[in-house]
Amino acid sequence: MGARMSRRAGVGLLGWVWRLCILLVAWLLGVTAWIVWVGERDQAAKADAIIVLGAAAYDAKPSPVFEERIRHGLDLYEAGYAPLLIFTGGYGGTGARFSESQVARRYALKQGIPDEAVLIETASRTTRQNLIEARRLMQQRKLHRVIIVSDPLHMARALRLARELGIDALASSTPSTRFRSFHTSWKFLVQEIYFFHRDLFPA
Repeated sequence: MGARMSRRAGVGLLGWVWRLCILLVAWLLGVTAWIVWVGERDQAAKADAIIVLGAAAYDAKPSPVFEERIRHGLDLYEAGYAPLLIFTGGYGGTGARFSESQVARRYALKQGIPDEAVLIETASRTTRQNLIEARRLMQQRKLHRVIIVSDPLHMARALRLARELGIDALASSTPSTRFRSFHTSWKFLVQEIYFFHRDLFPA
């Protein structure tokens, strides 16, 4: 009798562990689908400014990922969606000559964008800081609605942070991304899933 009850208890515990595993997998698949879905939507519409989120730069040259973001921001500007570009991103290292936003500004000016149409900040190092500094520039210029430009897999987190900061934001992901291989795309997606859960429990 005791052995039979022990076996039932063991099966019951295993059953609960199995159910929890299924729920966990379902949750992670749901988060993944949400991240992909948000990144695939293009909400571009008339706005006061276009915020291009920072990414790595190599001295005066944007990384391929950052260049895609800059180019998409310029395309939106030239299409008349907004009269201002806000480039974000600080200095990537102690020896960096240019901040990410300065690199983006140089790139934009070389493409014929007028200097008065470009705003930059040079203090941020993270996505949240990008948006905090962009919000400061918005408040100085009395700007209200913005379009956020970033990579598709990054957009869900960027939009959520913007809402937390009280920024009225629309999303316009880069139509192409340099995270093209399965390895880099998967690695970036896993990173975004991690940040999604980390942001649920802010320090």
